[in-house]
Amino acid sequence: MKPLHLALMLAIAVPAAAAADTKKPIAKWTCEDFVGVDDTFKPKVVYWATAHAKGGKPETATIDIQGIEKVVPFITEDCQRAPQESFWQKLKADWKKVEDEMKRIDKKI
Repeated sequence: MKPLHLALMLAIAVPAAAAADTKKPIAKWTCEDFVGVDDTFKPKVVYWATAHAKGGKPETATIDIQGIEKVVPFITEDCQRAPQESFWQKLKADWKKVEDEMKRIDKKI
């Protein structure tokens, strides 16, 4: 087994273990499901969900560590305010905010 595949399997398994009571696909999670995940596992959930959203192909997916560090607090805060809303939709919206902010910063530099 290639190291990349092993690392990807572990990255997927860890969030699943952290949210063991959540048996539904992450695309159907509510914000309440995400908020219920231990804080140390939230970045891993976001890594996985982001890679999945970008086609689910590990060969083409990139990990934007700086962006994930910024988006996790946004999604956590938004989901705490609206626990019954879609985690998936909040994640997409918050990624858009982070990407827009990074574009503004790049233009200033």
